[in-house]
Amino acid sequence: MDLLDSILNSMDAPPATNEQQKSLIKKQREMMERMQNKQKEELLRFRKYVEERMGRFAKDDRTCIEFQPLDKVHRSVIHEIAENGGFIAMSFGREDEDRHSVVYKKEHPPSEDEVTARRNGEGWNKDIAKEYSERRKERLAQEQSDKQATSSEVGSSASTSSSTDSASAEVKPTSNYKAKYAHLIGESAALQAARKTETNQSYGFVPSKNKKDMRSIEQTLADIQAKKRLKLQQQQEQQEQLDSLTAAGQAQTDAVPANEQQ
Repeated sequence: MDLLDSILNSMDAPPATNEQQKSLIKKQREMMERMQNKQKEELLRFRKYVEERMGRFAKDDRTCIEFQPLDKVHRSVIHEIAENGGFIAMSFGREDEDRHSVVYKKEHPPSEDEVTARRNGEGWNKDIAKEYSERRKERLAQEQSDKQATSSEVGSSASTSSSTDSASAEVKPTSNYKAKYAHLIGESAALQAARKTETNQSYGFVPSKNKKDMRSIEQTLADIQAKKRLKLQQQQEQQEQLDSLTAAGQAQTDAVPANEQQ
């Protein structure tokens, strides 16, 4: 404790705050609290505005409503209220520039073309919907033509391969293999070696009756007990042999000093 006290005493004391600094800190804290309260009130007003607007939206014939570009906090409020009200909320646009939320009714979800157009920043109206519909038709037609071209190419390649196979099937060897090596394998040895062989069906076959233990439970327990008795008997015999060898060694050790005394 003496060393610790010396270290603490050698350290400089924290600077004392005067009344001016205390008042400045208090003002900053109060300003932060006022800003936070103001933000909370603003979010409450915005939440009330979104709830009222979605309430009107649920009663009219519109399929979607679009909000102005907002920050992430306000968009999260829109998504939360939409989810609680049974709507579909999606955000489109670039962050910190024009990202905004669009709310749809569940019975009128956005189409794939509308989602693509809004993600591309093109918006959505009748003209854009017509343009995207024509694009989709053209794309489907192009895909269909590509499939037909691919199937025709596959058919032509298959016919070419079949003609090649037929041509290759007609090819005959220029020499007779058997006659070429007749001086090594003979005329009849090769035929005898190439005869049809039959597998031995009984090789490795074990009858099911040999796999089953036909003994009764009493006989099995009796065999186990007999094995245990035999093992115990063998251990006892080994112990007796070890004891006899130890006794004989001890007797020889005792006999040596007696001979020396004589």
